[in-house]
Amino acid sequence: MEQRELRNIFGQFASGVTVITCSNSDGEPHGATVTAFTAVSLEPRLCQVTLTRKSKACRYLSNAPFAVNILAADQVDTALHFAGRPQEPQPTWTDGPTAPVLCGSAATLSCVPWAEYDGGDHLIFIGEIVDAQTTGKDPLLFYRSTFHDLGTPSASAAWNGSMDDPHSGWFDATTSFTPFHLHTVS
Repeated sequence: MEQRELRNIFGQFASGVTVITCSNSDGEPHGATVTAFTAVSLEPRLCQVTLTRKSKACRYLSNAPFAVNILAADQVDTALHFAGRPQEPQPTWTDGPTAPVLCGSAATLSCVPWAEYDGGDHLIFIGEIVDAQTTGKDPLLFYRSTFHDLGTPSASAAWNGSMDDPHSGWFDATTSFTPFHLHTVS
């Protein structure tokens, strides 16, 4: 399978857009646009980012604190800026708990290094989240090599308002069920 074909297949999965930020070897803020971000664990609080080995950020992230800036829908220019297409005005930085962070993001996770793994032509960085902030803004999405926003919420979403929502539904962890085939009628 050709790389371009595989990239197009991967592009069928819509993802959020993040900018991973850290300090470079001179202590200056550095960022890289990344769509390969995943929540890993709630306890301990872990997340994963995956960057191509060719990325300058890979040199700065090894055993270093970083931040995951989950971009807001109005931050396409920021995504492009950190993907190698400089934009004016440049994104605005501020100091974060572990690393420099970007202003205006939908959410920011400040991390300390947890683990690093070989991922073929990529490196996988696991960070322990020590601080998390959210603004309530809608996120920026990436699908089929194009930026998107959430659009209008669907009234027919599977869990939208349903009491069967796995996070707040009718049944808790102590509920038990008797299978119908084992139930006897008296």
